[in-house]
Amino acid sequence: MADPNEKLIADLLKKPGNNICADCGAKNPEWASYNIGIFICTKCAGVHRSMGTHISKVKHTTLDKWEDSQVSRVREVGNIASKLHFEERVPSCYRKPNQDSPDVLIEQWIRAKYEREEFCHPERQSHYVSGFMEGFLMKRGKEDPKYQPRKFVLNEADDTLKYYVKENKEPKAVLRISELNVSFAPAKTGNQNSLQISFLKDGTTRHIYVYHNESEVITNWYLAIRCAKLHRLQVAYPGANEQDLLSQLTKDFPKEGFLWKTGPRPSDTYKKRWFTLDGRKLMYHEDPMDANPKGEIFLGHTSEGYAIKMGVPPGARDQGYSFTLQTPDRTYLLSAQANEDRIQWIQVLQKVIDRPLTPQDASIAARLVRKRNPDNVKSCYGCAKD
Repeated sequence: MADPNEKLIADLLKKPGNNICADCGAKNPEWASYNIGIFICTKCAGVHRSMGTHISKVKHTTLDKWEDSQVSRVREVGNIASKLHFEERVPSCYRKPNQDSPDVLIEQWIRAKYEREEFCHPERQSHYVSGFMEGFLMKRGKEDPKYQPRKFVLNEADDTLKYYVKENKEPKAVLRISELNVSFAPAKTGNQNSLQISFLKDGTTRHIYVYHNESEVITNWYLAIRCAKLHRLQVAYPGANEQDLLSQLTKDFPKEGFLWKTGPRPSDTYKKRWFTLDGRKLMYHEDPMDANPKGEIFLGHTSEGYAIKMGVPPGARDQGYSFTLQTPDRTYLLSAQANEDRIQWIQVLQKVIDRPLTPQDASIAARLVRKRNPDNVKSCYGCAKD
């Protein structure tokens, strides 16, 4: 005889809101937290289980046996009602994860919702929305790949993120919050609790890698930077649409990976470089974790002479899965490791050059040009030997 509760659960999964994970939005969740009353995906179920049964009691929707009281609970609550309660006061600057977000961000989002109940009690958010944060992070050396503890101080009021080698000395570096980007970097560092902080210094990009042993701490640093950036934008542009401002906060890199590229001379050979697309900057490095790129290409608009084409010009050396990036000053011959990778690069680069420039884009372009053009001669940014 069929279990009637199994059919009830199947019917509940078809209701609006229940057909996607309550935490990350993944489609067709196969698990549930029956005491909270929600349906969740496999990845999020693992986080729920790690919090302990005093927070969340998890079971599979079809492989486990359901008691009447458990079915009643998920029927009574469901994903929509749960989100209205547990996400009642999520700060605008908080990055809500999706199924493709870094694992540490998903984990801390779930713990913030149910374990710490931060969005039911706003006073529990003070550590990342206050505009000030200080503490120690492990920082990778610029030349030495070893990590050393460094004190970091974030101060929204004066738009700075500082770090110190010695606490009683002057800061080793002062970064402008409004100009930096921060993203999670587990694939590069091998550490789930790591961040990559990128910023402009002397007309070129500088990368800093940091981590903390506690995932909550590193996530709070990430969120504090986002919140500080948003608050400063709201002051600078009081009439701006909030969604437009949110789009200017921290961004993951749309595409990274190895490509082969030639130098500016026809006789130059292809060299393997790690490429990173950061906004309108296409950077290339000898190693994925280099502190500075070997070169940077600013991607303007198609109307200014920027174009992406499959293959290489007639007579040029074809490395294999090649494509051409045309700028007003130089033609870049690039080659991917596979055709699928080439197609992805072409699509993401085309999307960038089709997008109109913002005032912030123009400011970045001007600073990059100035470094290569101190005498205001025509720019050829990136036209090094490499």
